[in-house]
Amino acid sequence: MNRLKQLEEFGQSIWLDFLSREFLAGDEFRKMIEEDGLKGMTSNPSIFEKAFAHGDAYDGDIAKFVEQHCDIGTMYRRLAIADIRKAADAFLPIYNALDARDGFISMEVSPYIAFDTDATIAEAKSLWHEINRPNLMIKVPATSDGLPAIRDLIGEGLNINITLLFSRDVYAQVAEAYIAGLEKRPADADLSRIGSVASFFVSRIDSKADKQIDDKIKSGGDKSLSELHGKAAVANAKMAYQDYKRIFSGPRWEKLAKRGARPQRLLWASTSTKNKAYSDVLYVDNLIGENTVNTLPKETLEAFRDHGNPHASIEENLDEARAVLDRLEKAGISLDQITKELVEEGVAAFADAADNLFGALADKRTKLLGDEIVAVTAQLGDAETAVADEIKQRTASGDVRKLWRKDKSLWTGADEDKWLGWLDIATREGDDAHTYKAFAKWIQDGGFTDVVLIGMGGSSLGAEVLSEMFEPQPGWPTLHTLDSTDPAQIATVEHAIDIAKTAFIVSSKSGSTLEPNILKDYFFARAVEAAKEKGAGAQFVAITDPGSSLQDTAKQEDFAHIFFGDPQIGGRYSVLSKFGLIAGAAIGLDIERITRETGRMMQACGPFVPPASNPGVKLGITLGLLASKFGCDKVTIIASPKLKSVGAWLEQLFAESTGKHGKGLVPVSGEPLGDAKVYGSDRVFLHIALAGDDPAKQLDAIQKAGHPVIHVTMHDPYQIGQLFFLAEVATALAGAVIGIDPFDQPDVEAAKVKARDLTAQYEKGSVPEEKPVFAENGIMLFADAANADALGRANTLTQYMKAHLDRAHSGDYVALLAFVERNAENDRPLQDMRTRIRDAKRVATCVGFGPRYLHSTGQAYKGGPNSGVFVEITCDHPNDLAIPGRKASFATVEKAQALGDLAVLNERKRRALRVHLKDVKSGLIALRDAVTEALQ
Repeated sequence: MNRLKQLEEFGQSIWLDFLSREFLAGDEFRKMIEEDGLKGMTSNPSIFEKAFAHGDAYDGDIAKFVEQHCDIGTMYRRLAIADIRKAADAFLPIYNALDARDGFISMEVSPYIAFDTDATIAEAKSLWHEINRPNLMIKVPATSDGLPAIRDLIGEGLNINITLLFSRDVYAQVAEAYIAGLEKRPADADLSRIGSVASFFVSRIDSKADKQIDDKIKSGGDKSLSELHGKAAVANAKMAYQDYKRIFSGPRWEKLAKRGARPQRLLWASTSTKNKAYSDVLYVDNLIGENTVNTLPKETLEAFRDHGNPHASIEENLDEARAVLDRLEKAGISLDQITKELVEEGVAAFADAADNLFGALADKRTKLLGDEIVAVTAQLGDAETAVADEIKQRTASGDVRKLWRKDKSLWTGADEDKWLGWLDIATREGDDAHTYKAFAKWIQDGGFTDVVLIGMGGSSLGAEVLSEMFEPQPGWPTLHTLDSTDPAQIATVEHAIDIAKTAFIVSSKSGSTLEPNILKDYFFARAVEAAKEKGAGAQFVAITDPGSSLQDTAKQEDFAHIFFGDPQIGGRYSVLSKFGLIAGAAIGLDIERITRETGRMMQACGPFVPPASNPGVKLGITLGLLASKFGCDKVTIIASPKLKSVGAWLEQLFAESTGKHGKGLVPVSGEPLGDAKVYGSDRVFLHIALAGDDPAKQLDAIQKAGHPVIHVTMHDPYQIGQLFFLAEVATALAGAVIGIDPFDQPDVEAAKVKARDLTAQYEKGSVPEEKPVFAENGIMLFADAANADALGRANTLTQYMKAHLDRAHSGDYVALLAFVERNAENDRPLQDMRTRIRDAKRVATCVGFGPRYLHSTGQAYKGGPNSGVFVEITCDHPNDLAIPGRKASFATVEKAQALGDLAVLNERKRRALRVHLKDVKSGLIALRDAVTEALQ
């Protein structure tokens, strides 16, 4: 007779620890039911990972789900539930024939929530109702948080398989939870349809105990302890069966039994033999008994069918079992400690399997999407292994899930949880598509030829990216972003537009930022002059957070529109909210398409996608580790021409988010590529390109020289939202690795305060006269006492520049910070200087235009690593502009901003020098020549 079938005679049920679509449809499964007497089946993340990830049986469905824009969690759930339902239907005749005593299929709640009672209950109920099969068992782990979930779920009438059970003490608590759950049922409820098993994991106990036995013997212990090899698990299980008999007897149980309740059967799990020296049916032969279940992997099932020994063994040699446990305890081998460790390791192992499962699905999704998703690849040289290890650690600690559940413990535990509204903002804005369409119609109906966006930092940089990377849309206005108080810059914008045909978007989250307010005042006054029948407010639009002063102003001045941001999104993370997308709608971009495309990256970086397969998280971990462990903190952004403006947006995101407390990423944008030999070991290169653009050829040599290089490739301009989201996730995770709060900006405010104070002093006429340390041919140099002492005395501009630049050493960077008009003519000599400094000193170089950079890289310059050498450049303004309602002019405000920033740099003991030019054009050329000579 079939040995497996014979087990029925001894009251034991055989379940299979395996599941796959192909298996369910094959003859092997049918024969197991008909010939072997198979009466149930179990699943877990490891089983599903083997089924879904290997082979192509599920690829058709996965492709369909990708087309339907399903995320990884939804894919898994649909695939798993489909298989569970098929298995349940196959066992339903057994379930019915045995009056609900057997014929079950088990599906596990997520191992990620093993220590969360409420989440376990919620997911168990959700699975129960969605699968909708009476012979389903929900697997709940026997953790301290799982126990109350077991009680409540039994009380709700669900069938529960308690998993990861090792300890007899915990088993007593599991049985109590089952009984208490039954007692929670209504007094008139039939309890006969509620099934439960307590799954004792067996072989893993021997693996642990055997190792401890060997350790004892090696350390000089009793060699006869070797007699206990391979005996602890069976002894523990046999004693648990005695506990079972005691628990499910007596008055309390009999009362429930009269209402139809059935004992919670003991199920032997993990019954494949790990030690090849033992019998491959060790944990079947010795654990056969009435009202038990043994769940077997296919190999063990086949082995028992071939040479197993079916007999009533569970109560054999009980005295020997007690003696084994007693000897182990006397030898100092604690089963309690072993079983505690096994629960923790079991949860971790199932979580690892789930990570592998979701990672495999994510990889298949990425492959199927092809060019429909931004691609990220990296060559990390010597850092490759360390990054891989960090990714493993952060997979185990669940960093992706922490991010998506807004768990501030991922960072510093401050208030980071209050600044994560950007995680789903693209979805919310996509749902608000009608608002963008209505606004776009207002733009076209108004006949506007130009749109001027007034903002600073995060309120303007994203809009600038959209306006510069997309081709002008026929019939739509031109967008000008104005984020400067420089009078020449303002005049250039004013001369480029027809005031009467221009829409002005005033963008400020707080509504109190100085620059947008005074720029609004200036252009509102101009609009009043140009307005005829309608008021000037009809040309103005506000984007701000609810309750801001800008909202009040917009109402008072009758703005045409007021759009609100999310107060739980900081400015630099706001590009996919109204702060970035309203400008896109104004120039005719398809906002629905941008948000829809962004959704693909949101799913790729979603809560179920482990770091190794999660592009945003992986990129962030990589950047954070390169900076914190390898000193590669100069993120050199190499953007193809069409994506040049992305560099400025990334500068702000990286610098303002991570540059604080002496740590952080120092972004280097716009620096021309050079030979590999001009770069120090502090660089990581981030190459951002549109597919088909000419490759940056020098990157090959740079990569071969051992520098880490990361490639981010877009395939369509409308994937810009994907790039934005990718970078935001990466920045958040880089902050976690570096160990800072990526959502505050403490040093930006310091410069603002200084600038406001200086502006107030200028308006009162009480600013003390500055004394230059050097003056020559319309160029003056200014430095505080500490920096002046470090420079020493010199006779020429060249000598001073040499002294200052000689303060830059390996691992430093030089930043040229110019408070002049940002245009090509002024940029050329600055770029010449930076290139020559880089080549001569082998240091990273930055160029920033003030006051724009104050809301961006200014945070890292003051709060990040003290590795910067700064040259601040200011100038005279022969054509100054007045600010309506203020004594201070724009030139006065710009000077106050420059001096305020310099004062904070000095307070932070930065190496800083201010160069003041009487004439911008000739002064920049003279400065360039002096720098060139100083470097020779």
